[in-house]
Amino acid sequence: MGKPTGFKEFQRQTPNETDPRLRVLNWNEFHEHMSEKELRTQGARCMDCGVPFCHTGTLMAGMAAGCPVNNLIPEWNDLVYRGHWREALDRLHKTNNFPEFTGRVCPAPCEGSCVLGITNPPVTIKSIECSIIDHGFEHGWVQPNPPQSRTGKRVAVVGSGPAGLAAAAQLNSVGHDVTVFERADRIGGLLMYGIPNMKLEKHIVQRRVDLLATEGVKFRTGVEIGRDISAMDLREQFDAIVLSTGATRPRDLPIPGRQLKGIHMAMDFLSANTKSLLDSQHSDGQYISAKDKHVVVIGGGDTGNDCIGTSVRHGCKGVINLEIVPESPANRAPNNPWPQWPRIFRVDYGHAEVAAIFGEDPRLFSTTTVEFLGNEKGEVRALKIAKAEPAPPFKVIPGTEREIPADLVFLALGFLGPESTVAEQLGVKLDPRSNYDASHGQFTTNVPGVFAAGDCRRGQSLIVWAINEGRGAARECDKYLMGRSDLP
Repeated sequence: MGKPTGFKEFQRQTPNETDPRLRVLNWNEFHEHMSEKELRTQGARCMDCGVPFCHTGTLMAGMAAGCPVNNLIPEWNDLVYRGHWREALDRLHKTNNFPEFTGRVCPAPCEGSCVLGITNPPVTIKSIECSIIDHGFEHGWVQPNPPQSRTGKRVAVVGSGPAGLAAAAQLNSVGHDVTVFERADRIGGLLMYGIPNMKLEKHIVQRRVDLLATEGVKFRTGVEIGRDISAMDLREQFDAIVLSTGATRPRDLPIPGRQLKGIHMAMDFLSANTKSLLDSQHSDGQYISAKDKHVVVIGGGDTGNDCIGTSVRHGCKGVINLEIVPESPANRAPNNPWPQWPRIFRVDYGHAEVAAIFGEDPRLFSTTTVEFLGNEKGEVRALKIAKAEPAPPFKVIPGTEREIPADLVFLALGFLGPESTVAEQLGVKLDPRSNYDASHGQFTTNVPGVFAAGDCRRGQSLIVWAINEGRGAARECDKYLMGRSDLP
């Protein structure tokens, strides 16, 4: 543990953030670094709680409670408090292949189940995690560690998001010859093109990809399995396959006016924006610009918030965010006890930026879209919206309809599972939700030697679940190839 009385003596402190009115002028990360003294003080708040729930990684009420990758949080909190940064890094890497990603974009279910959080603000686990790995890179402690020998077994990993990269890292570490196939032009999946640069700068993703390549992982970009290479050919060329294709079929909104120009899927907007930023700093114009437009984002969550933050950086005229669910309470409701993930009202970075620039939070809760309205050119000009009842099926409340202006609409309504081409070619069965049918802990599909991990298996979820599943699928794949496995 940290200091025995630290949780009584010290208050929770998180990294400062750049003023919203300044950070929207660029695409850089906006969290400032805490000093080593401040971080050691925060580590001291970890309280020797006896039964730490922070690293349990269980599901409660359908959401993560604790860390799904089972980070050894109390151990590295204590090591940071004592100034043993190298040892803290070693403990962190034992369970997490990519703490520089989770320390930036994970919503930190660990903090939601921190025992200290029952009566006080929880330990700042996420910022300590990020600082440990950043400290490691800064001091040159994170070095390539290729396997000493090779098994002669070849594994194809389809998809290079966090699940695919975790599986590749683990399988390569025990000597298998791993090739990762990615249909985009850069490796990283949602880490590269789904998460905006201000949340996760892409040189950080590329740094880890380069490290994996140095360790022996092979990467093939611009190759779509099922189109450029048939899935059956892949099966003949490799001893095993790990499917980590993500859940990339977006949920649409089939209401009147959906055909109008200016209505886009959120991920099309975010992906094109980041690609253009990386390719040309937006000088090529190959992205959907929100400049000088009234933007409406339909759907909350991380994707909706990222659309908000991206639109503000383009220089939009204003943003409205429609959420069909009611506003969450400020504190835990009686039916949402600790250690469940706290379903409370939160202000994310995009909401804060809109409030700072336009004067109010962009969200309209308990609001549903009835119709898209167009102009004579076939372009969207407005939305007809209405208040919705507070519980499913969220019926429209009569007499509450009104119009709001909209030049650009982004649909951030979640995803319906993986695309079907690979499953059809391999003969992989799907579950009732149209995901690849493979049980958690086994990750085996009905096709021998074919495994599934991440969002394509469990549905749209957190980065920590993706890493958990990638590591688990690697372990089961290793068992299939070798008869046993030493992978955790």
